[in-house]
Amino acid sequence: MSGKLIFVTGGIRSGKSAFAEEITFRLGEKVTYLATAQVLDEEMRFRIEQHRERRPDSWITLEEPINVTEAIIKQGKKCEVIMLDCLTIFISNLMIYEEQRIGKVTQKEMRNGILGEISNLAKAAKKAAAHVVIVSNEVGLTLVSDNYLGRMYQELVGAANQIVAGLADEAYLVVAGHPIDLKKGFI
Repeated sequence: MSGKLIFVTGGIRSGKSAFAEEITFRLGEKVTYLATAQVLDEEMRFRIEQHRERRPDSWITLEEPINVTEAIIKQGKKCEVIMLDCLTIFISNLMIYEEQRIGKVTQKEMRNGILGEISNLAKAAKKAAAHVVIVSNEVGLTLVSDNYLGRMYQELVGAANQIVAGLADEAYLVVAGHPIDLKKGFI
């Protein structure tokens, strides 16, 4: 038997991670927090520390910037709930990784590779014995980026969010700290 796949999206600082944590608390006690962020500057260090302070000490934190699908498969057998925070940082990690691993890649190669990985991740999350809560930024409600890399990122995140939300049992958009149930309507 598999757990639920729950997708939570929203704008930057919308309250989506806090809402996802509330859901995670309700789903079980044995939790793996799958963090994709890396400390690359002081601002990110501060954001990571804020998230750490909110999490209970009983939650296991696994920092995994690239091999997220494998981590879900492995951890899905060991815990009751996996909370992945966040899909958008995972996508930017994959973009950088692919560029460094292969060198110059075409937009089509980048898109196909990353969206293939997101599809694999969503399917693994859907099949996991544990419940999986995936957090992602909603980037489609802002200005279109003025540069190629930014536009490619926005397109990838939008497509990735659609893939995960499409497979999810529950999907929420958090606006100003208030969740909207995307599958049922306002909550």
